[in-house]
Amino acid sequence: MPVIKSAQKRVRVTEKKRLGNKAVRSMCKTSITKAERLIFSSELELAKEAVVGAISSLDKAAEKGVIHSSNAARRKSRLMKKLNEALALSQAKGTTPTE
Repeated sequence: MPVIKSAQKRVRVTEKKRLGNKAVRSMCKTSITKAERLIFSSELELAKEAVVGAISSLDKAAEKGVIHSSNAARRKSRLMKKLNEALALSQAKGTTPTE
């Protein structure tokens, strides 16, 4: 533990920020996982909504500085690529996205 009063405060502040950032990071990971699970289970209508939510949470995390903006962009790109491939596959099979 630090002895100096200002250093003690920095420890307290840093711990609060760490816990807040952890919650935001966890929310992002959870929303991405849910979206991917829906994509791979071929529930594409629900997957579209989940992807929009995941992108929103990534944008919020990047805006708050929890993750870097390039990291958010990369994750959004990968998620959209998976969704678009699943949509193209369902179109090629001749099925509707709701099936």
